[in-house]
Amino acid sequence: MNFLTEIKEAVIISLNSIRANKVRSFLATLGIVIGIMTVTILQTAIEGINTAFEKSISAVGADVLYIQKFEWFGKDDWEVYRNRRDITWQDYELFAENMNNAESICPTVGSAGLVTYQDFTSENIPVFGTTEEYQKTLGLEVDEGRFFTKRESDGGWGVCVIGYDIKESFFQGVDPIGKVIQVNGHNFKIIGTYEKMGSMLGLFSLDNRIIIPINKFFKIFGTRRSLTINVKAPTVEALEDTKEEVRSVMKRARRIPIGGKDDFGVNQQEAFKQTYESLTGLIKTIGTAITLLSLIVGSIGIANIMFVSVKERTKEIGIRKAIGAKRVTIMLQFLIEAVTICVVGGMVGLMIAFPLSLVINAVLLPTVMPLWVVVLALGISAFAGIVAGFFPALSASKLDPVDALRYE
Repeated sequence: MNFLTEIKEAVIISLNSIRANKVRSFLATLGIVIGIMTVTILQTAIEGINTAFEKSISAVGADVLYIQKFEWFGKDDWEVYRNRRDITWQDYELFAENMNNAESICPTVGSAGLVTYQDFTSENIPVFGTTEEYQKTLGLEVDEGRFFTKRESDGGWGVCVIGYDIKESFFQGVDPIGKVIQVNGHNFKIIGTYEKMGSMLGLFSLDNRIIIPINKFFKIFGTRRSLTINVKAPTVEALEDTKEEVRSVMKRARRIPIGGKDDFGVNQQEAFKQTYESLTGLIKTIGTAITLLSLIVGSIGIANIMFVSVKERTKEIGIRKAIGAKRVTIMLQFLIEAVTICVVGGMVGLMIAFPLSLVINAVLLPTVMPLWVVVLALGISAFAGIVAGFFPALSASKLDPVDALRYE
């Protein structure tokens, strides 16, 4: 109980000291304020980006492989990829016939189309052609209606499934199921809508799409374009085995000789994660360096304040020691004072960082401030206070009571 009383008194003395020397305390804690503000904004931005990334990357599918003409993060020059052969419908058929270690397979091909409904027209709407296996392979969740069947896909029927953005743009407050839209002058009956998916890494919307049977797509947009072959592995654990088989079967389908270099890319979610982690790792390193620099400057300022405080209160320390105060009590008082000043600075930094994070979230990047970020910021503040106050507190505890009483 006596220990808690000493802590309470030390905190009260610290707050009184801050109030008595407002300008000095403000200047001393400025480094702490900047450091805590920096680390808080950095962490809220990283947390927000992580949340958005996980949500976006889920659309790629952890158990799905994407066979494409290009590699997502290839190391070769652009010319190498551009000069590769397109992945054709014949490649897809040969591949699908010979692939064994796959849960499902579907081709996709896309283009931009002119979409019209009654008097409303919109240009450059992404139109994707695929088969009935698309829903199973990519894990597409239908919100209303249904996806097209094998019969509709093989027959190239004029049916389509639309995304949330298309629904909101063309059919505000109206049920789109059964309505007929035109894509490049061709009629399509809407048979379903899929659940809202958001954006892909904040770059483009996944809800601004119209999905149609691939044979119908070829009739409208032509066949001279490269396909993507989507392969769903039996499990995430079997992904690497599936990937090896994909490479082998695709080489046979494209008649690449043994030892020949692949002229296709086998892409997967992991490529996004590795690139993302390397980028965020660099951001964290730079942010940590800036934060440490601010905290070091702030700690030096706090240490100077505490040395000045010890000098100003030398006689007070002598009186306390003369009436029986222990060294540990004196040391604890000044240590708590340093921690209190730093924690107050940390709280000011948090109060500045929170509205700033909301502004950043509104105009630049997604931000999230979980409770652990607040705890971390205050913990760093307290640690900086302990580091800054240790030597001044130690020097105060070592003062000789006789010399201290004589000090003027």
